[in-house]
Amino acid sequence: MDIVLLEDVKALGKKGQIVKVNDGYARNFILPKKLGVEATAKNLNDLKLKKANEERVAAQQLAQAKELAKAIGKLSVTIPMKAGEGGRAFGSVSGKEIGKAITDQLNMDIDKKKFQLSEPIKTFGTHEVSIKLHKDVVAKLTVKVVEA
Repeated sequence: MDIVLLEDVKALGKKGQIVKVNDGYARNFILPKKLGVEATAKNLNDLKLKKANEERVAAQQLAQAKELAKAIGKLSVTIPMKAGEGGRAFGSVSGKEIGKAITDQLNMDIDKKKFQLSEPIKTFGTHEVSIKLHKDVVAKLTVKVVEA
């Protein structure tokens, strides 16, 4: 029986491959666990349509991420921070504070996990923070840390 694999199956094949297996193996293992479907004309056509739809959605998400990255590149947020002795920063600014500032000042909701800070910001001034919006798109946001 010919089977189109929906998942990677060890020692059999990768997702999307058409493999020939024994009827019993297909009926008792592959089909009940939804690891594959029988390679009929209807199933092959359905899988092609599903794949085309997934590619279209992925392309839309990439385009939206690129547009958002352009918009974010032109924006900046200001974060007030307490000053310690001698005008030095007291504490630090993390992704959580940056995310809250973006929500409050720009009315955008960006998850704090998307900020790429190698270490928290501990000085006053202007800093550039990377935001990973998509696996292929990274936006740069200007963060101004001022004395409160």
